[in-house]
Amino acid sequence: MATTAETEAMRLAFAAAREAVNTLPNPQVGCVVLDADENVIALGHHHGAGQPHAEIEALNQAGERTRGATAVVTLEPCKHTGRTGPCAEALIAAGVRRVVFAASDPNAQGAGGAEVLRAAGVDVEAGLLAAEGEQLIEVWAHLHRTGRPFVTWKFAAGIDGRSAAADGTSQWITSAESRADVHRLRAECDAILIGTGTALADNPRLTIRNEFNELAAQQPLRVVVGESEIPRSFNLHSSEAPTMFLSQRDPIAVLAELSEIPIHHVWLEGGPTLAGAWLDAGVVDRVIGYLAPTVVGSGLAAVTTSSPTLSDQPRFDYREVSQIGPDLRVTLGPKAPEPTTGEGL
Repeated sequence: MATTAETEAMRLAFAAAREAVNTLPNPQVGCVVLDADENVIALGHHHGAGQPHAEIEALNQAGERTRGATAVVTLEPCKHTGRTGPCAEALIAAGVRRVVFAASDPNAQGAGGAEVLRAAGVDVEAGLLAAEGEQLIEVWAHLHRTGRPFVTWKFAAGIDGRSAAADGTSQWITSAESRADVHRLRAECDAILIGTGTALADNPRLTIRNEFNELAAQQPLRVVVGESEIPRSFNLHSSEAPTMFLSQRDPIAVLAELSEIPIHHVWLEGGPTLAGAWLDAGVVDRVIGYLAPTVVGSGLAAVTTSSPTLSDQPRFDYREVSQIGPDLRVTLGPKAPEPTTGEGL
């Protein structure tokens, strides 16, 4: 049974893990080391691919004080050797007495660290603040659990759901504050995807800009789907970020190709037809909408789906509603299953 000090340490570890905005293709992980009196003696987090894992950073901080200590980690310590060594073995070598972690590792290559630790005589407790641990790795874990990247669809519209005016103008419906927020959130993904229609109409750069480009280890992959050619003079051919052009538009096939790279988080910024196709395919895992305090009128809707009736429309649950400058940002996730009533039992 976890102690109060271990629970508080886990919350510290979560906060530390989130200091790294984008660690893809690795997960965000935090680690706290407690001495025998349950005092915090080290706090580490993973900074990105190729960098020491959170456990290693914390162990290095603690030094010889790790003998008989407790490691509190947001994710089950790994057992495999990649660019860095196995964390489970490092904890054993450091003389850690007890390991407490939140979420189990869904990656078959890295999972099993708990068994390695127990076999070495380390006391292991799994599942402390498990829901928060799962939330922390939600995007990263999605590829390992489903075989496809996590997809966030972002759109901007007026309060009537229109994303462009009748004359086709769409810049800028939302505020400078909302546009800055988009760059901040882009930094959390490793691919930004649009269709050739949007590419030809807007000539976007699809990069993380201003002060937010330091949040990601590198610019996300720009992905353009569709058969139309993009002129060489367009921004998508610049050297600012890598770009992949895919002639196919089928969402399932596109995601299958991206998963091979591997891409973990696709930021979907396509027009209404492309967004509708991805919604119809059931591959949108999160929606982030920016709603400006204006009525656009008879222009383009933010999305066009093929669902003919209301009962067939994709359904989501609100996760968060916040104000960004003069706009509202709404975040939605998959709709939770309806609770059973117990009738007929």
